[in-house]
Amino acid sequence: MPTSAPPATGGKRPESLYPDVTAWVSEHFVPMYRRTLGGEFRWCAEWWRHGEAISRLTALWFAWEAMRLQGATGMALWYRDHLDHQLPVLLGPRGPFYQCTENEHLAPHEARTVPVPAGWLAFDTSKTSPTSRPVHA
Repeated sequence: MPTSAPPATGGKRPESLYPDVTAWVSEHFVPMYRRTLGGEFRWCAEWWRHGEAISRLTALWFAWEAMRLQGATGMALWYRDHLDHQLPVLLGPRGPFYQCTENEHLAPHEARTVPVPAGWLAFDTSKTSPTSRPVHA
């Protein structure tokens, strides 16, 4: 499928339109992707307190910055391959903002972990199969 070539940059990496994820979220994401909040869609004004949200929004921003330069179909592919998957997860009732409202941040539940016993995840190196399983001590 033909697409227009990315702009010539003389070998330099093109400059980002937004300096960081914070600017992209406040100047692009929030104004552009509006949803009626409550019920199906959740948002937290303190989105930056949610590690998963930071990770997902940063991934969306990086992909957006790259794909906006890809010409005719770049943004359509960004919507299909990135936003359309991430938005329902990010804003959904089981996403990182599940306890928050637009006006109130609640710290997300943090799962408990128990330290892994020494040697528990030692791999049997005599098998070269990529599906080799850990040998439990």
